[in-house]
Amino acid sequence: MRHVLLCDDDLPLVRAMEVGFLREGYRASCCFDGQSALESILRDVPDLLITDYCMPRLNGVQLIEKLRAEEQTRALPIIVLTAKGHELDLEKLAGRYGIHSVISKPFSPRALIRLVNATLVAVAQWQAAQ
Repeated sequence: MRHVLLCDDDLPLVRAMEVGFLREGYRASCCFDGQSALESILRDVPDLLITDYCMPRLNGVQLIEKLRAEEQTRALPIIVLTAKGHELDLEKLAGRYGIHSVISKPFSPRALIRLVNATLVAVAQWQAAQ
């Protein structure tokens, strides 16, 4: 069973995403700030992380920087959610941190699940080719 970690300080959003992923057969874990996400990931590395850009304790970029510095999480697929999509250079952000996708809020939960499915397939194909 694929494991997705959902990290956002918006509790209703995280719970809605959790329900959607559980219905799709994923194991979904939830965190509500970057520090708790980091601690959770280092204990049990998920198959994919979905994280908000702006959060307390560690923001999304700080979380990603710490994950990219660790050998066990350097290649972890990451999708970033942001309400600041119009303020950010999304391509630069994705390229600099090896983020698979940056999604602007609001977003379609079904589209997010399709993106996660496609990302995990692409990662598996890349790993098989190595």
